[in-house]
Amino acid sequence: MNQKLKFQALAIGSLPHKNIEDAVNITKKYDIPFLPQLTNISKNEDMITQFLEGMPSFSIDNIENFSLDLENEEFLLNLETFFEDYEIKNLEKYAISEKCSCAFSEFERIIQNKKPDYAKSQIVGPFTLSSALNTKNGVPAIYDETLRDIIVKLLTLKALWQIKRIKEANPGTTPIIFMDEPTISQLGTSAYLTITEAEVVAMLKEISNAIKIYGGISAIHCCGKCDWRIPIKSEVNIINFDAYSFYNNFSIYYNEVREFLNNNGKIAWGLVPTIDNSILEKLTIEQLVDKFKNSVNDLTKKGIDEKLILDNSLVTTSCGAGELSINGAECAMNLLYGLSKKLREIF
Repeated sequence: MNQKLKFQALAIGSLPHKNIEDAVNITKKYDIPFLPQLTNISKNEDMITQFLEGMPSFSIDNIENFSLDLENEEFLLNLETFFEDYEIKNLEKYAISEKCSCAFSEFERIIQNKKPDYAKSQIVGPFTLSSALNTKNGVPAIYDETLRDIIVKLLTLKALWQIKRIKEANPGTTPIIFMDEPTISQLGTSAYLTITEAEVVAMLKEISNAIKIYGGISAIHCCGKCDWRIPIKSEVNIINFDAYSFYNNFSIYYNEVREFLNNNGKIAWGLVPTIDNSILEKLTIEQLVDKFKNSVNDLTKKGIDEKLILDNSLVTTSCGAGELSINGAECAMNLLYGLSKKLREIF
């Protein structure tokens, strides 16, 4: 990674638009095009469902009744083939189909035409997915070591398939693959007391390492409070947090953040809020710049070199814009674009 990423804008992904063309017109605007998730076009683009194709015994036409059953004959037969496919990286078999991403082909065309230095896409994070999927007995998959391994390997295949397709669209484009991990903010609560930090780090690290080996940049997004030591230990290249609402939580880990930056890590500051349409209407780029400056000043007071922070900063929305109105989402994306441009002018 180099200075070309400094203060670039990265979108988290989800948009509320009801047609592909309007969504694609937004992603075209950015120096780093992104793959939009469009749940208002198809419920299959929900962050959980979107990445389940290829899971042993899963059918996109039977989502409501799907559970993970290690005793089911079909599941076991599919499982043997799945691990064989993983060993040889049979990526096309684990593609994200048009049923689950109606905009992916348009995303590829943008990359072919613009030939950007970077393109951004995402998978759901392994902790979030394994917490959302249940066994036939209603127990979350996170509590079963075999099921965790299946989920990690499935998501790895999904990430590598995207890297392959981005590279095929333009060999000079470096893929940035985010792991979206909202549920990681609940680690350590009563719901997950028996899940260790080491187990979660191992899941994230396996996917992150694969992304980097295959020529991508690995990133993690959490839009809530988080123990940021976990993403940092997973050796991702970029950590992305809600800097609008949860900067104080992030700053608690200033020693780990300093080490992360010294090891060539980058911070993607989620400065543009996506929690409420009315907040966006009142916000200005100048206010967001001031918020960023104040946060940087706070970290420098805690002993992190200012230049180190500035040279390794990107900007994002605080989370996806899918829950906003269409006008609200477009306002958020315009603020993000303007903020990126302003920060590059200043610094």
